Amino acid sequence: MIKFLTSLLLCVFLAGSFSLAEEKRPNVLLLMADDLNTALSGFGHPQCKTPCLDELAERGVRFENMHCQYPVCGASRASMLTGLYPYTNGMLGNSGVLRDNLPDVVTLPQLFRKNGYHVGRVSKMYHMGIPFEIIDGTANHDDTESWDEVVNIKALEQNAPGLRTEWSPGDTGSQTFTGVESSTGDLEHADGMAAEAAIEFLKRNKDKPFFLGCGFVRPHVPLVAPAKYFDLYDREAMIAPIVSSGDLDDVPGIIRDYKAMSRYGVTPELHKGLLEAYYASVSYMDAQVGRVLDTLDELGLRENTIVIFTSDHGYLLGEHNKFQKQHLFEESTRVPFILSAPGIPEAHGKATGQLTELVDLYPTIAEIVGLTAPDDLQGKSLTPLLAEPSTEEWGKDLVFTISRSGGESIRTNDWRFTQWGFGKKGMELYDRKNDPGEHTNLANNPAHADQLAKLKKQLEVKREEAGYDPKRYRLK
Repeated sequence: MIKFLTSLLLCVFLAGSFSLAEEKRPNVLLLMADDLNTALSGFGHPQCKTPCLDELAERGVRFENMHCQYPVCGASRASMLTGLYPYTNGMLGNSGVLRDNLPDVVTLPQLFRKNGYHVGRVSKMYHMGIPFEIIDGTANHDDTESWDEVVNIKALEQNAPGLRTEWSPGDTGSQTFTGVESSTGDLEHADGMAAEAAIEFLKRNKDKPFFLGCGFVRPHVPLVAPAKYFDLYDREAMIAPIVSSGDLDDVPGIIRDYKAMSRYGVTPELHKGLLEAYYASVSYMDAQVGRVLDTLDELGLRENTIVIFTSDHGYLLGEHNKFQKQHLFEESTRVPFILSAPGIPEAHGKATGQLTELVDLYPTIAEIVGLTAPDDLQGKSLTPLLAEPSTEEWGKDLVFTISRSGGESIRTNDWRFTQWGFGKKGMELYDRKNDPGEHTNLANNPAHADQLAKLKKQLEVKREEAGYDPKRYRLK
C-alpha cells in the first residue's frame, strides 16, 4: 500500500505540479550525442570510460532497452523531436526538410516556445553533415521555428593539429574512420565549444524557464579528441567483436554487403586503433557533458531542471562484420538514454529494461512539465517507468525501427523480426533469448514458421499505425 501511494503521489507530481506558478516551472536540458552506441561504463561496457554520464545515471533513470526509429541521424532526430514515426513525418534519411512534409508540425522545443520558455539550440540537434558543417559553421537542415536562439559551432575537425591516423584505409568516403590525437585542448574542438556555449546559455537564462538542446558531435567520425583522452586507453588491450566469417551468409542479399568490413580495409591491428579512437572520442564528449552538468550545480539549477541524455542511434563497430549505421541489428537500433527529473529520488540510480523508443520522449517531457502536447503524437509517456522503473505494467510489447532499402524491424522481449524491400526482398528472424547476438537467421527454418508469421503480422499492424503508405513508400 505504501509503495502504491508513493507511486500515485509521484505521478501527480510529475503530471502537473510545476504548472502552478511560472517561477516553479522546470527547465529542460536535452543533451544529444552523435553516432553513440551503448558504449558507456554506466551501461556495462567493459572498456569505455564515461564517469560524467555515469554520475548522471546515478541521479536519474537508465533506460537500457531504448531504441531509435531509424538508424541514421536526420530521420532519427526528426522523429524524436516531432514525436512521430518516420513514415508519418516523411523524414526517411538525411535529405529533405521537415516542414516541407509537415508545415504545421509543433516540435518538442517549439511546444516550449509556445508556452513561454526561452528555447535554445547549441550545435547539432536536427541533422547536420558532419564533419563538413562543423568545418563551415552551418546547420543547413535546422528547423528555425523550434528555437529562439541558436549557436552553430565552427571547428577544424580532422584538420586539427596532432597525430592523424586512417584506421579504415580501404574507405575513401566522408565517413571513414579518421582518428586525430590532437595536440590542442578541449575548447579547440567542436564538443568543447558546444559545452562552452551551453554554459553561457545557462548563465544568461538561469532566472527564467528554459529549454536547451545541446548537441555533441562525437563520437561521429572523424574521431577527433585531445591526446589525453587517447591516453586513457591501452590500444593493445582493445577487444574487438568476435564474429565468424560467415555471419552474414544468411542475411538477405539487399543488405548483406552494405558497410561490410571488407569495404573498410580494417585489419585486426587497425581495429584496435579504431576502437581506441572511438572510445577516446566518447570520453572526450563525456567530459564536456560533465562541464555542462557542473554548471547546472554551480548555478543551483539542477533541482529544477529535467536532464535527458541520449544518442540519435546505435553504431556497429565490427559486430556482424559490419561498421556504422543503417542496419537493423540490436547494436544499431539500441541507444543509451538517461532521464533525470526533479522529485524522483526513489528512482535515482535505477534502470529499466522495458522496451522503449525515442519517439516516447516528446509525450514524456510534455507530461512532466504539464504542457498540452499535440494530439497526434505516436509515442507513449515514460512517466510510469520514472515512478517505478521495474513496473511490469508498462504495456509496450514491441519497438519499431525502419531503415534504408525498405528495411523494417520489430523488437519484442524475446524476438527480432526484420524484413527488407518492404517485405519483398527477404526476412530475418532472431531468437534473442537463445541468440542475443542475432547471429542465426531463423526466417527460413520451418520449425519457426508460426513464430515468423505471428511477428510479420505484428509488424504489418505496427507499420500501419506508424503511417506507412504503400503508394508513398516503395522500393525504387
